[in-house]
Amino acid sequence: MKITFSNPAAVKTGVVVVGVNEGRKLSDSAAALDKESGGILSRAIKASTFKGKTGQSLTVMAPGGTRLDQVFLVGLGVAKELTAKEALKAGGKTYAALATAGASAITVCMDTQEGSALSAADAAAEFAFGALLRSYRFDKYRTQEKAEDKPTLKAIKIQCPGSAKAKTAFAAKDQVAAGVFLTRDLVSEPPNILYPESLARRTKELVKLGIKVEVLTEPQMKKLGMGALLGVGQGSIRESRMVVMQWNGAPKGKGGKTDAPIAFVGKGVTFDTGGISLKPAAGMEDMKWDMGGSAVVIGLMKALAGRKAKTNVVGVVGLVENMPGGNAQRPSDIVTAMDGQTIEVLNTDAEGRLVLADALHYTNKRFKPKFMVNLATLTGAIIVALGDEHAGLFSNDDQLSERLTAAGISVGEKVWRLPLNEAYNELLKSDAADMKNIGGRGAGSITAAQFLQRFVGKTPWAHLDIAGVTWSAKDAPTVPKGGTAFGVRLLNQLVADNYEK
Repeated sequence: MKITFSNPAAVKTGVVVVGVNEGRKLSDSAAALDKESGGILSRAIKASTFKGKTGQSLTVMAPGGTRLDQVFLVGLGVAKELTAKEALKAGGKTYAALATAGASAITVCMDTQEGSALSAADAAAEFAFGALLRSYRFDKYRTQEKAEDKPTLKAIKIQCPGSAKAKTAFAAKDQVAAGVFLTRDLVSEPPNILYPESLARRTKELVKLGIKVEVLTEPQMKKLGMGALLGVGQGSIRESRMVVMQWNGAPKGKGGKTDAPIAFVGKGVTFDTGGISLKPAAGMEDMKWDMGGSAVVIGLMKALAGRKAKTNVVGVVGLVENMPGGNAQRPSDIVTAMDGQTIEVLNTDAEGRLVLADALHYTNKRFKPKFMVNLATLTGAIIVALGDEHAGLFSNDDQLSERLTAAGISVGEKVWRLPLNEAYNELLKSDAADMKNIGGRGAGSITAAQFLQRFVGKTPWAHLDIAGVTWSAKDAPTVPKGGTAFGVRLLNQLVADNYEK
């Protein structure tokens, strides 16, 4: 998708997109086209249910008095209330409506919204970002798709006052979109193509952006004592891996001192059968995206490096395949984590927390980060609690939680904090080991988080359970059906708002 910006100018041919505010109030560009066409736009609006509210749109084909093919009217709501999120959604909805309409290029006229804190340039950048996010497709394995089902729209030109500012603002967003697309790609890949070794190889692509990438093999992890992670993958013919990614973008302090990094850790179960505690067959195909947490961390690292974030960041992902092979982990096995704690494995389908236990401890011990945020499609219980509207948030630090919540609201990737306390921790007591890997039927997402907390020490930490938001069964304004990449924009915003110099 080619997106360009220019200052306002008359548009004589092709497809034009103009804004309309609530109450059927035409923007300046829409009013000019309406006058040129002899009032056709006003009459079309009057004859429709289109009010100019956010989310609404109206198409006017071949308006008389002009040489235009089409005018697409997009609702922008109340002018003074236009926000970045609404401009973003308008871009996504516009792309979705026009992608297969036949035009290869469109021109968008973004005017100043009277009373809005959002400038026309910023609104244009957000509109472009929304259109770009919505344009994502995972079609590499479709060999017989009909031509009429494929998008024809290849280019969007956005006209606005201050177009140079819009271009600059969009440049950083374009890099974030690249990270989002990488995450969606990884989550969408089939498990015969994407497994621990091949996913680890994919991370090597980040080296060209200036990211240092290390891949730990099974012998290396065994030497480090990562019995929890390795136990999960021992039933698979695919060897487990751990990938460590480092981006050093912060300026060095006095004497060349390097600032402590912030850290993101992801669960990467490239396919989860449940192991010996086998999942039901119905829906098991969805378990290709049980590596969603790792995909978000990898995509985030690409986004941060792509926009040259001025901070030091570490991304760590534990990659395993959970299979019921002859050497698979059994219910009642006891494994020893890297930090020496022992775990009684009562359910081999509660495996993600075992992977994260070693990944979190390793990250904390080696890098001594300012904080750690881990992401995981960890529990079905979080879907029961929050559906697909929020990710679950658990934390030992109020400030980090508040910042994550604010960042989520800002970009429309919402999180909801749930409790942690000693009463829930008691549910993990084992008669045979330091702890067991499940806490019983009740509060499943909370006891999973309590389990993880045992491996972070006193470091500020947050756990995002993204099981309900990693994959979508329906289209959203900026997210096509499929992998969502929920978390990339959220964490990028967290970093941009609070941790860059």
